[in-house]
Amino acid sequence: MAYSLIDSQRPAYLYGAEIWRRFVRRTALGRINAMRFAGGTPDRLVVAPIDLRIADSHLAAEIYSGRFALGGRMVDTEGASPFQMEAPSDAFARGLHGFGWLRHMRAADHDLAFANARALVDDWIMVEGRELGGVSYEPDVLATRLISWFSHSPIVLRGADHGFYRRFLKSIALQSRYLRHISRAMPCSATRFKARIALAMASLCLPASAGAVRAAARNLDEEFSQQILPDGGHASRNPMVLINLLTDLLPLRQTYVNLGQKPPRNMIAGMDRMFSGLRFFRHSNGELALFNGASAVSADRLLGVLRYDETSGTAFREMPHSHYQRLAIGDVALIADTGPPPKGIMSAAAHAGCLSFELSSGANRFIVNAGAPVFAHQVHGEFARLTAAHSTVTLNDSSSLRISQSPFLGPIVTGGVRHVELESLDEDGQHLGFSATHDGYQSTLKLLHRRTLRLLSSGHEVEGRDQFLRSGGNPPRTEDRTTAVARFHIHPSITATQDEQGVIHLTAGDGESWAFVSHDQAAQIEEDVYFADLAGARTSKQISVSFVVGQTPYIDWKLVRTALPRTGV
Repeated sequence: MAYSLIDSQRPAYLYGAEIWRRFVRRTALGRINAMRFAGGTPDRLVVAPIDLRIADSHLAAEIYSGRFALGGRMVDTEGASPFQMEAPSDAFARGLHGFGWLRHMRAADHDLAFANARALVDDWIMVEGRELGGVSYEPDVLATRLISWFSHSPIVLRGADHGFYRRFLKSIALQSRYLRHISRAMPCSATRFKARIALAMASLCLPASAGAVRAAARNLDEEFSQQILPDGGHASRNPMVLINLLTDLLPLRQTYVNLGQKPPRNMIAGMDRMFSGLRFFRHSNGELALFNGASAVSADRLLGVLRYDETSGTAFREMPHSHYQRLAIGDVALIADTGPPPKGIMSAAAHAGCLSFELSSGANRFIVNAGAPVFAHQVHGEFARLTAAHSTVTLNDSSSLRISQSPFLGPIVTGGVRHVELESLDEDGQHLGFSATHDGYQSTLKLLHRRTLRLLSSGHEVEGRDQFLRSGGNPPRTEDRTTAVARFHIHPSITATQDEQGVIHLTAGDGESWAFVSHDQAAQIEEDVYFADLAGARTSKQISVSFVVGQTPYIDWKLVRTALPRTGV
């Protein structure tokens, strides 16, 4: 079968499309000012949804002392308003104005923390409440703040006087009206999906007519139809988006049930598909695969979402609409990216990792991609998107995708992989496998990359071949001096050593070991960087196999499980 990128990725087309989108958005939004969104103030909040995110009461004490740890940075306000200080980074500002940290105040479960939460909310209303601009009113930050305020309203309002109660409700109503207005002009993206979730939540938490509740549900239905693929993946092809959306959708679904309201028509089936997709991307040790912008997720957070999975099925062998493959036998799982990037704004976080794979076994991840940084970091984020940061092959040290450097377009994909040919090689009783070919280097180097992977029925051996072809399936010319490097990124928790025969041994802390063997071409252990760590980027190792395409049109290699984990570890 052939997977293709339907839209042309020509820069001229992309610039034209972006100019038109901005014109339509500007026309739809009209003049923005606070008076335009002024209206009646609700007299009460009807319900407060739960918050599934992990909370830490110790962080509430830090916040009370004026220390905010957000976006990978720490700021000590020394008694000043955090909303009147210059943020050390965009990520910090987004975290601060998103108010997700209110959950820590709730976890503290004492009046002092609640009073502090109320004071900070009141401070924000006084400083930012009527500006309708800047970071605090960007759609993703605004949607996050509304969800946080609805969820944690019980602690914010506990012990509040009438004046604050009214200011709080008035601000929520204004923000909801503004978000409803700007959501109409937002492009199809995970951000718009989150905005629709926040607005559906607003229709339930604030007194609203039956028509308003139905309208919010219809809009949310549209997001399920447009963004959640039939196999459960998200249109961005980023596994982490599933976790982020489900974390907000689960409380919303429960709120519909608690109020006796009918959930949006596509919600139940759509969430079931999302759970199936999440199971697909879950490694044998319970962690998330790192593809197309996914980063580290704490095990508690992932389990906190998956415990609501009522489908309780096994992971699919393939995600045909999201274009991923999964080879799994026993406690060994190999997950591979076999698709082109999404189009337009959906590709803003896409990685050049076509035909990359990750391998987990038991309680360990052995081969990984470098992943996206947990906290926004421009340089790290750019490096993480390169083909070299993935467990696949690069040609001439270049990437299989071209990513825009234009501030006008944003970091979307403008060229590279357009088509991926896929063939299943499953053979009952022998192995699971596939062969896939992408054209990411065809326009620049006139070469196609084909990767063949097989997981033997024992579950203890992976066989791989990386091959380069010219158009029509012809072999490369002998005079072709294009340099290829196959990289296999090793998880930081794994120790890599090489013996005298050139075999590389990968050993986990529990004693489990896999051996990497490269036939004909020498393999090397090199220094590496692993971006997707909760503590920030850290050093790691990688295996590299270099060859010249004209002299060596393909390489064969294998990973063999040589030792099982020690019992009792």
